[in-house]
Amino acid sequence: MWPKIVDWKELAFGVEIEFVGGDPAQLACLPGWVMSLEEKQLDETGRASGSELKTPSIRWDDRQQIQTMLSRLKEQGASANWSCGLHVHVGLELWGESILLPMMDAALSCQEAMRSLLRTSAHRLIFCPPVTQEIRERFIANRCEEALLRPGRPQSQRCGINLASWFYFGTVEIRYANGTLCFKEIVNTIELCLRFVAAVGAGHKLTCDPDGLAQPLGAPAEGYPPPLPVPRWYEERVWLEELLIPILLPLIAEKVPGGEIHHLLPVPDGLLIAVEMPDSKMCKYVVCPPATGWDRLRRMNG
Repeated sequence: MWPKIVDWKELAFGVEIEFVGGDPAQLACLPGWVMSLEEKQLDETGRASGSELKTPSIRWDDRQQIQTMLSRLKEQGASANWSCGLHVHVGLELWGESILLPMMDAALSCQEAMRSLLRTSAHRLIFCPPVTQEIRERFIANRCEEALLRPGRPQSQRCGINLASWFYFGTVEIRYANGTLCFKEIVNTIELCLRFVAAVGAGHKLTCDPDGLAQPLGAPAEGYPPPLPVPRWYEERVWLEELLIPILLPLIAEKVPGGEIHHLLPVPDGLLIAVEMPDSKMCKYVVCPPATGWDRLRRMNG
């Protein structure tokens, strides 16, 4: 039940570490660790690369496991670039569902302070939009996972302080950190997230001042993954998507019911549209713009 005082070091947590390069399929993982080979990132040339490495549910005293796995990644030549993020899941089972509304209130109060402290790169904000009062009201009316998701593109449906993960994993997922393979930066981020959840769980009122968030929590004031510059070609790709997605939405709604546009890419014979389906599977289609409008669609394999 909430509130309840819990030592932050006793909270269970998991980390999702995105990276580029290396040979993820051949990486030897510690027991319980998972390599999500389908979760590719973009390297400097735009090629899908790397993967996402996930810890099992561990506690603070187990954090040396992370150092071991980071060393193995680096030995393969893996690295973290601008396309990577770092997500921390913190277990809420010691409070149960009673902590969800207090956690939403904490997010509404200090999510911008959290984002500022973690120096979230501007181009990564699509992956961690803010919790809103509308989400809170929707959840009060209908206590389910769907009420905690935002409308929009698939990568922007889970908030920076993502409480929808409670219904999958019994956790809150904090998604603001930039990507890194630096052990110190990762454990600083984990410590901040654990202390934040413990403070909310204890019923403490948190500040909305980014300069004053870390100190009352006892968390590091700095030493988090830094923002990295985005290649010009990626900025231009994002601009193109923002222009074309509103135009293509009616076509996708007609031809692929239930699908949502994830991203666009130019290909030799048209424009590739990656569509995420309700079951989270990704389908790819190519559209060609004839003089009469966007009305041709063919499925791509692979």
